Amino acid sequence: MIEHVKLAINPQFQDWVLFKNGTYIIFDHADTIKDIHAEAIKQMKEFGPVLAGGPAGDFNTITLKHTEGWIVAGHGYGMYTYVNPIEIENNTPNDLEIGLFGRSKRDLDGKQPQIIYTNRNNK
Repeated sequence: MIEHVKLAINPQFQDWVLFKNGTYIIFDHADTIKDIHAEAIKQMKEFGPVLAGGPAGDFNTITLKHTEGWIVAGHGYGMYTYVNPIEIENNTPNDLEIGLFGRSKRDLDGKQPQIIYTNRNNK
């Protein structure tokens, strides 16, 4: 999953944190953040859980060009969830199926945030 996410992110963004279920947060100005892990957990707890009728239920599905799969974007600036085709039962899923699945993964990360990888720009 880490390699797919690396290929999914625009290379200009070098500071990001990946959670266990595939949700990641990109930080524009990570050098101004004292503890990137604490900030990532804070944002994940705030914007990750999906509440019925809330803005976290909205999403946009993006087909990836440099690796297989999709990114599901939604509520929370710089927060995206990677979905691999092997995770979807349907061989020809539509954007709604992918988006709902990605949203459920983000919900899991929001309720039990566990960081599995951190990418930092070492200027």
